[in-house]
Amino acid sequence: MGALREVAASFVVPGPAGVAVRDRLRVSGVDAAVLAEVGVFLGSLAAGDFAERSRQGLGHDAAGWAVRKRSLTGRSSARWAGSITKATHDQWALARRGQAARVAWLRGQIASIEARLARPLGAKADKQAGLVRGYATRVEWHAKSRRLQTLKARLAGVEADRAAGRVRVVRGGKRLANTRHHLQAAGLDEQAWRQRWQAQRMFLAADGESGKRFGNETIRVTDTGQLSLKLPAPLAHLANAPHGRYLLDAPVAFRHRGQEWLDRITVNRAVAYRIHHDPVRGRWYLTASWQRAAAPTLPLQAALARGVVGVDMNDDHLAAWQLDGHGNPVGEPQRFFYDLTGSTQHRDAQIRHALSRLLHYTWRCGASAIAIEDLDFSDGTSREKHGRNKRFRRLISRFPTAKLRARLVSMAAEQDIAVVAVDPAYTSRWGAQHWQKPLTTTTRRISRHDAASIAVGRRALGHPIRRRTTPPPSHQSDGAGHRTVQARPETRRREGTRPHLPGPRTGCAQPGRGAKAGDQGAQHRSGHPAEHASWQQDSRSVSRNGPS
Repeated sequence: MGALREVAASFVVPGPAGVAVRDRLRVSGVDAAVLAEVGVFLGSLAAGDFAERSRQGLGHDAAGWAVRKRSLTGRSSARWAGSITKATHDQWALARRGQAARVAWLRGQIASIEARLARPLGAKADKQAGLVRGYATRVEWHAKSRRLQTLKARLAGVEADRAAGRVRVVRGGKRLANTRHHLQAAGLDEQAWRQRWQAQRMFLAADGESGKRFGNETIRVTDTGQLSLKLPAPLAHLANAPHGRYLLDAPVAFRHRGQEWLDRITVNRAVAYRIHHDPVRGRWYLTASWQRAAAPTLPLQAALARGVVGVDMNDDHLAAWQLDGHGNPVGEPQRFFYDLTGSTQHRDAQIRHALSRLLHYTWRCGASAIAIEDLDFSDGTSREKHGRNKRFRRLISRFPTAKLRARLVSMAAEQDIAVVAVDPAYTSRWGAQHWQKPLTTTTRRISRHDAASIAVGRRALGHPIRRRTTPPPSHQSDGAGHRTVQARPETRRREGTRPHLPGPRTGCAQPGRGAKAGDQGAQHRSGHPAEHASWQQDSRSVSRNGPS
């Protein structure tokens, strides 16, 4: 037991703090041309502003922000200038956070390789002593020593950029920029690539303002679904509405959370909008987002009052099982399959459908919470951790842990179902050890993942994963009867001698209660003239030869 790590406490995951809904804009050819012209123009301003912000580095302050905003105001408008500078600030801050994560990852890789290089060739790992395994061959040792120098060089470059306040961002995406040099392999021509590049670098986004008409003055959507946007000063000649605005013919109707969106704009609460173009499908979309009041997080005991559905996440399915308040599995195990191969859109749809089926199952069961493992595969793709097992590293790298958990929390909040995160340590191992074989029958086959879902649910409920086993018949107080598999929470967590309970042996009266509670003469005891016998024989009147 000394080698086992301490299991962290379970907790209720806080609900989402924001909402985003999307609707397709069925724009005409004229509207599409105007949106493209405005987006490209504002995108060029955003690119220049980000370059200026990057040059300022760590020396940026509020005065520098004001100077940038005044410069953009003269070339567009005050509202567009505010949206551009805020987006630039958020992008720079995001790049800095990514830089810090990159430094931490490189340091972890360097430390891991150095620890393995210091071990003899072929040395086995010793967890109790904290020693990792050594490399198998001299060739591998030499290759890792070269990789160590490469990682140190990368770390030095990233740390130098971070100290100087430099960030490296490609507006439009680094992957799409590299695709320009491999058009034939990507199945694109230059014109198709140029359309995608232009669409990614457009800027048509505006934050909302509470108190303004319909919650946003720059991109406005009325309660009747009319969409209009404020044109920059150089493009004011494109306006078809008063005050330099352009009114689109495409109506807006949010199917999902439409009533919540309508309630916000009716009272002029802030709503942010973003218009973006998908050149592959030839479609335009409008995304509306807003912040919602933080809902109070339920206490853990309140969330688990009606039981829980334990979920074990796997590469191709979610294994789920309902547990009652005492940790007993109820009903049959459930499996919700998905396919993580293919495009990003396909994977997202698969995950969404699997989670929808899981939530519907939880609602039908009447449970109030879903228990899920608090997984973190940030270092799971490391070659130093899993060696040459490329298949397993590839499996972990494509496993959508953060996206799946975030989407589950968002979808569960709409159905008033709490999500409880538990420590994933030993759930699969102990679940298979204590639950897989006892629950397997001739007509039901229990997998290791089904047993792990029970372990996850019991850990969320605060029960030990180990089930109460049936003792041998000779050790049972009820003869050769079958003792229940599960024990209540107040029962001792290991088999032992049953405690002696004073009082009548029947269950009709509690100890110290009933008509004969104080009459100790009602028990079978020697020397007691009880009603169980009509006479009492004196032992002295009986001899070895019989009565005299």
